[in-house]
Amino acid sequence: MERFENIINNAIKDVVSDIYITGGHPMVTRKQGNIEFHQSIKWSHQEVDALTRKMLTPPQLTILQNRKSVDYAISISHARLRINVFTTTRGLSMAIRILPGHIPTIEELNLHPSLDDIAKIKSGLILYCGSTGVGKSTSVAAIIGEINTTRLSHIITLENPIEYRFRSNKAFIQQRELDTHMPSFSQGLLDVLRENPDVIVVGEMREPETMRLTLNAAESGHLVLATMHSSTPEEAIYRLCNAVPVEAQNEIRFQLASTLSWLIVQQLVFIERIGFQVPLLTIVRGTQSVKNLIRENKLHQLSSAIQIGKNEGMFSSERYLNEYLESREKFTPPMLTFRPSTEIIDDIVYRSPLVEGKPEQMPAERQATRKGAEPIIIRTEYSAQDMEQILTIDEDASLQDVISKMEIR
Repeated sequence: MERFENIINNAIKDVVSDIYITGGHPMVTRKQGNIEFHQSIKWSHQEVDALTRKMLTPPQLTILQNRKSVDYAISISHARLRINVFTTTRGLSMAIRILPGHIPTIEELNLHPSLDDIAKIKSGLILYCGSTGVGKSTSVAAIIGEINTTRLSHIITLENPIEYRFRSNKAFIQQRELDTHMPSFSQGLLDVLRENPDVIVVGEMREPETMRLTLNAAESGHLVLATMHSSTPEEAIYRLCNAVPVEAQNEIRFQLASTLSWLIVQQLVFIERIGFQVPLLTIVRGTQSVKNLIRENKLHQLSSAIQIGKNEGMFSSERYLNEYLESREKFTPPMLTFRPSTEIIDDIVYRSPLVEGKPEQMPAERQATRKGAEPIIIRTEYSAQDMEQILTIDEDASLQDVISKMEIR
């Protein structure tokens, strides 16, 4: 671990974004998009195994054994790392991304300034879509950061993994990670409604049950931000509505129509005049016309509604490129926004032994003793007849009768 920490510290100083470690091969790094081999730094297969065993929790090791790969995030030497461990012909390999120590803002990500308005919404569904690797999670983190600096609220995130750790500012933020703090997104969504949040963040909607519970959470009056893999607004809505049996699809459509506030699809596009990629958005707002199209299952008309909704803040990807990106004068370079740096947050990552260890079995009977007295056997399991006898008390009964009724035999 000491050797690994030294590598991370040097990588941050040298503004290295990615590190690749595999057994019996020189270490490889990526800086400003370019690959570099480090012939003097080589890990043996056994050293990679030992490092993996040191960094992974027992549940993560189980995932690695079952899936042959595991994706997780960890804080080491005040740096936040996203790591994928996977099996290859060389044994275990690691792909390590050094994340920026601060959470980028909407402005720093070169996103449209109207996304700031999401922080003002009290309830409804914000659906953020796109393919893998286009920056959905980072954009959602920027929106959460905006809420955190502008609004008193309780935010609970359900993520896989936790990439950006938040420090509570105006908002009280609690983060839960798949397989570490919850067994599934579905269970996390069932839990979260009992935890009195104002804002719920669902890091990944893939399973039908997760989609259904996300819509239920939005319908219950919470502001819900969720990410989803889809390349167009029509595809996102189609996937949601077809995630349930045919007989339940009308109900899902009505739920989606009643809760949808924003639907954003993000891509990356290279702008030649500035020399780097920036987010290209399609923005759909939950206007009455859009809601009606969803209810009536007329998704083929959605593109027309986006064009007509120009004055309501909607953008097709073509109009976003021509009217916003091409006219914007100043952009923040990604190498500046995503520059590897140490974490600002200093919260301790704590794993309770009550959760990590095996819980003690509660015995059916336990003994309560006091000094100088015989043990008293207290039963913790009762039959229906026992409960009826204990709980049924006559209003006219004397105190002695009540005590007799409550006596535990």
